[in-house]
Order: sequence, then C-alpha cells, then structure tokens
Amino acid sequence: MGFKDFQLKMAKKLRLKKLIGKEGGNKKKGSENGKRLPWMMPITHGYYVAEENRDGARPQTPQSNKVECDKVVVQREQIEEQEWWFCGVFDTRIGGGVTKYLQAHLFDNNLNESQMKKKSKETLKKAHVHAKAKVRETEKLESTWKMGSASALVINGERLVLADMGEYKAVVCRDGEAFEINRRQQQTTKPHWSHKLFSAAKRSPKAGADKRSKRSELVVGSERIDRDTEFVILASPGVWEVMKQQEAVNLIRHLEDPQEAAECLAKEAINRMSKSNISCLIIRFE
Repeated sequence: MGFKDFQLKMAKKLRLKKLIGKEGGNKKKGSENGKRLPWMMPITHGYYVAEENRDGARPQTPQSNKVECDKVVVQREQIEEQEWWFCGVFDTRIGGGVTKYLQAHLFDNNLNESQMKKKSKETLKKAHVHAKAKVRETEKLESTWKMGSASALVINGERLVLADMGEYKAVVCRDGEAFEINRRQQQTTKPHWSHKLFSAAKRSPKAGADKRSKRSELVVGSERIDRDTEFVILASPGVWEVMKQQEAVNLIRHLEDPQEAAECLAKEAINRMSKSNISCLIIRFE
C-alpha cells in the first residue's frame, strides 16, 4: 500500500468516527428534549349540579354552597414530578368513602411513581367496593342497588383510569365519538344485530329479575390519553335517562370552557324533564 493510499484510508476512518460521534450526541440531546413534562397537557374542568326538586331548581357550581343531591369531588395531587387529578360524581352515601380510601391507600401510602401507576386501577376499584360495603352494613340491600358513581383518575395528563357504577356513567369523547369505559363501541342510530338480540333477551323474566343487579355493577377501565382524547363526561342518572352518550358529546363538543359545557348539559337534561338528580362534571384535555 502506498503512502497516499494509507492517508486516504486514515481520512475515511476519521470521518466515520466523527459521524458516529455526532449521531450519538444528537440521540442524547433528543432524549433529553423529548422528556414529557406534566404541564405539556393542560387539564381544565367544570361541574354543575341541580337539586332533585325541579320546582325552582337551584344549581350548584364550584362557587356555590355544598352539594345536596350528589357529591362532586375535584382533587389535585402532586406526587414527585407527576400531577394526579381525581374527579368524580357520586351518590352522597359513597362519595366520602371512595375519596377517603383513595387518599389513604394511594395518595398518602408513600408509594413511588411506578407503584402508584400500577396500583391506580385496582385501588380505584377497591375504593368503590369498600365504600359500597360500608353502606350495606347500615342499609337494606335493595336501597344499595340505586347507589352509583362516575369517577376518573388522570395521571400526569397521559393516562385515564375510569370507573362507573349504577346509572352513573363515565364517557370519553375521542375525536368526536362517544365511548363508555370498557365498552369501546360507539353508539349508533342503527343497532348491531347483537344489540337487538341482547335487548330481546332482557325482556325474558329471568333477565328482568337481574336488571337491577346488572345496573349496580362496577366497571373500571384504563386507557392512554392521546391527541384524539378531547374530554370526559362524568354524569348522574338524570342526564342519561333523557339522552344518549353521543347526543351529550355532540351537544357540548364545541364548547371549550368545561364549566360552560357542564351547565349546558345539565340544563338540557332539565329542559327534557329529567326526573332524576342531575350532576355533570367535564374534564377537558387541551
């Protein structure tokens, strides 16, 4: 090999070494800049509660006095570098129990970030089961069938853990479509054949006897929050007895202010002569 060939070979090696070093530096810089921070997903909320008596119903808002019909909870917790929100609309008999259980077994339990994320879904489920069991110790079984709740844990603006029970519902709007937790099927005006079959089965005597029990079941689910996730509706039976989930989403989707959206949804339920208690809580992701 001549001297010129040797110089050319060494020059190629040097250029290759520089190229590899530059690529590694870019990757490191990119990973630091790409770290997701809590404030990158702004979260806003608003709620509206009307008294059960429709004669001159007095609305309850964040600025008004203590809620009489439903318990509305909005709680923010800062855990190390993570932001947690706990929001819910509850039957007053179990709302306090769910909140206290979560506080003791999740927020104040000295868990690290990873442990909290892993335990969030199971702890939310146990909180409802525990609260419902406490009520059953003092009330008849039939009265507890009417208990319900709709609640949400928002973890760092990245993940949703939702729970609903009874006639209360938690509904997610994703790109304009309404989804109920663990029932990721959009409501349509034309029901699927399986829905018709299920409806027919419900009319049988045995199914009718189980109707109250089915409605009282607790459903818990979780999912990632992405760019298609617009907002969550947590609402009591008075809303859902007069409108479907997709109707509710269509009604308020254009309203950017969650407080205005909650009021709009509640007032529409009142105008439609809903006979049950009306409570709405909206969580919007910017």
